[in-house]
Amino acid sequence: MVTFEDIQKAADRIRGLAQRTPVLSSRSFDSEAHLSARFKCENLQKGGSFKIRGASNFIFSLHPEAVSKGVVTHSAGNHGQAVAIAARAVGAPATIVMPYDAPKAKVQATAAYGAKIVQYDRFQEKREDISSRIAAETGATLVPPYDHEWTIAGQGTAAIELMEQAPGLDALVCCVGGGGLISGCSIAAKALNPAIRVIGVEPEDGNDFYLSIRAGQRTE
Repeated sequence: MVTFEDIQKAADRIRGLAQRTPVLSSRSFDSEAHLSARFKCENLQKGGSFKIRGASNFIFSLHPEAVSKGVVTHSAGNHGQAVAIAARAVGAPATIVMPYDAPKAKVQATAAYGAKIVQYDRFQEKREDISSRIAAETGATLVPPYDHEWTIAGQGTAAIELMEQAPGLDALVCCVGGGGLISGCSIAAKALNPAIRVIGVEPEDGNDFYLSIRAGQRTE
């Protein structure tokens, strides 16, 4: 189980690679929403997203022997870029499994960081199977995009920064994809302010978390 202490240690571990992104406000947004909001600009993060936090904490936590054998992951873009960046920082070979229809800019950016790209047809192949096979054949460590304690702890560092930069928040609104970001941020936010509300947001056409909570069981 991930603890607040784990997230604090992750913040120290990744400080040399992940950036402390700015927190901005918008008078127009506040006027329309009738509240005072602050935006943690992870789009300005290295690699373009918060994913570098979890990827770097995971890779920086590996034993040197595991680092030498490399890492592998599957991603359509952001997580793959983050793994490539973190792997290059420690000199680890990286293989990223990406779908053929992934944005070309993200494929090119990931390759530019020195990663090997393995592409697949996402309508006929399972990326998890490909990644697992590569890991078994090469000895590389599989870096999960969200479902791992090291990844979650790394993502939670965003909330620590936000609450330092914008003290007095009464609610934290967080996007929900795989769940790594909101998991880590919830732990950090509640540790720093037990009264804070944490609100997850996801696309209406991809609302598996909402459906799962409503049904009381995991629902696709």
